[in-house]
Amino acid sequence: MVATPEQLQQQPKGEVKGTDRVAVLLMGYGEVESYEDFANYNEQALNLLTAKFAPVPTWVYPPLARLLAIFDLHEWDHQHDHFISPHNEIFERQRSGIEERLQAQWGDRVQVFKAFNFCAPFLPDQVLTEIKAQGFDKLLIYPLLVVDSIFTSGIAVEQVNKALVNLSDGQEHWLKGTRYIPSFYNEPAYIELMARLVEEKIAQDIAVAHLPSQTGIVLMNHGCPHKAKGFVSGIEESQALYDRVRERLMHRYPLISVGWLNHDTPLIEWTQPNAKQAAANLMELGATAIVFMPIGFATENHETLLDVHHIIHALRRKRPDVTYVQMECVNDHPSFLKMVAEWANPQIEALFSANALAVNPSLAGQLHHDHNGHYHAHDEHNGHHHTR
Repeated sequence: MVATPEQLQQQPKGEVKGTDRVAVLLMGYGEVESYEDFANYNEQALNLLTAKFAPVPTWVYPPLARLLAIFDLHEWDHQHDHFISPHNEIFERQRSGIEERLQAQWGDRVQVFKAFNFCAPFLPDQVLTEIKAQGFDKLLIYPLLVVDSIFTSGIAVEQVNKALVNLSDGQEHWLKGTRYIPSFYNEPAYIELMARLVEEKIAQDIAVAHLPSQTGIVLMNHGCPHKAKGFVSGIEESQALYDRVRERLMHRYPLISVGWLNHDTPLIEWTQPNAKQAAANLMELGATAIVFMPIGFATENHETLLDVHHIIHALRRKRPDVTYVQMECVNDHPSFLKMVAEWANPQIEALFSANALAVNPSLAGQLHHDHNGHYHAHDEHNGHHHTR
């Protein structure tokens, strides 16, 4: 698969006043499409992700990134016949489909841009530079990631904030309105779709040869480290997602387990059971078929493809009698794109209807001194509150 041409990033259709336009920044991880980019990708991921839970000094990142690139190259190129991740191409279809639905309601006043956490030329600072250049002054930050955590929407907002500092003009900020859409692990429409896709797959591929009580379902979440320097790592949200999808399925299919797709890092305690152990556990309880469904991932990536492929290969060696089914992520399923666009509508409406707010970054220091003076006033008057 080839990289998506940059010209697919929407250009404004006709002149509209800046204050009447909203840029939707759809954010995802992105994945390398050229093997030469592995080391650079890994270094950015180490800086943004691994640094938040692993005690690794920053000088180690460049050599470690190059070392990891060798392993990646071996896995993608040699073990998997020159595998190229479809993630970016799928994400472009998601961006395009969401924009089509939003423009059906809002017209050209709304445009959807994609940004990847780790992949040029769509890094957040590059895309926000383009958004500013095109005259947008209202922004909807929209991480297309299932679970809110420091490793998902947290790094998306972190990168946006760094970019906005660099794009500041010093005086009045060019952005007059911002909104944010958190993840959708607890959205009823998403939970319902996950359960329905599993039921449809079982009816299509499994039901003819396996009883419901013999049909094991591994609902796969993104693995989370238990300790992340005090940051919320997404365990509770992921568990809540699993519980609610399981509730929709368990009366028909009693053998269901969460399966975490972990990055097994030395010295780090990860969520358990991992997806391989979860499947083995269900087989012990009599499962003769196992369905692997990624619920914690909205867009296909090397984890949902290669990692699950490795897991099934290892299980099949021990239990060739069991039927294994590997399901896709929700990707650009029409029902998913429709709900994603619908979640954006209230925030877009709020941006259009809100009074523009002029923000002057240079005032931050002055406000800081004012606040300090305010607190000193409290101290001097033995805790009695006086307005300044």
